[in-house]
Amino acid sequence: MTVKLVLVDDQEMVRRGMRVIFDNQQGMEVVGEAADGVEAVEVARRLQPDVVLADIRMPRMDGLEVVRRLAGPQAPEPRPKVIVVTTFDLDEYVYPALRNGASGFLLKRSGPALLVEAVRAAMAGDSLISPSVTVRLLRHVTGNRAPGDPEPRAEALTEREGEIAALVAEGGTNADIAAELFISPGTVKTHVAAIQRKFGVRNRVGIAVRAFERGYTFSRRPK
Repeated sequence: MTVKLVLVDDQEMVRRGMRVIFDNQQGMEVVGEAADGVEAVEVARRLQPDVVLADIRMPRMDGLEVVRRLAGPQAPEPRPKVIVVTTFDLDEYVYPALRNGASGFLLKRSGPALLVEAVRAAMAGDSLISPSVTVRLLRHVTGNRAPGDPEPRAEALTEREGEIAALVAEGGTNADIAAELFISPGTVKTHVAAIQRKFGVRNRVGIAVRAFERGYTFSRRPK
């Protein structure tokens, strides 16, 4: 199956660079481009791509609204996966975008390999965040809670679920976690679904936030 992509950025050079990357990937095809948020929504609804890669700061409509309209809970079907691609290590719009249904957050300087991996992860139901910004993003989120504000209530995780939540917070995909814990990717997927239910979140980014808030960590055995 060929994965259909739409590239959204107000800078033509950025779109051109991403197109070169994906044109060299077997099984991926860029079917459209957009230079602003309004055009992005129109193009995505007309072409029905599998994945939309979108900047956050754009004319007419920002990326946050693009995510909400294409991938949010009220978005019409079919809903594409939306990956946020931004210049900034920490952007005040990124976290709301992820909470509204975006399937990943990458820095534009992340490099071709991670960009391609983000698309593959999104198609597999995973969420990929640039490793260099994961902890900074989560610290920004938890640091915005006012003193005395209660943490969101959540059902307790099992020991195994706690390990998996911690590995998700590190940016691990199902395959990565399966290899780390010597279990099958299918088992990881089942645990991830249970963690999402217990944490009351919609995606792996939500798991990462809750895991960071509650201090879940994974201790690797010495090799």
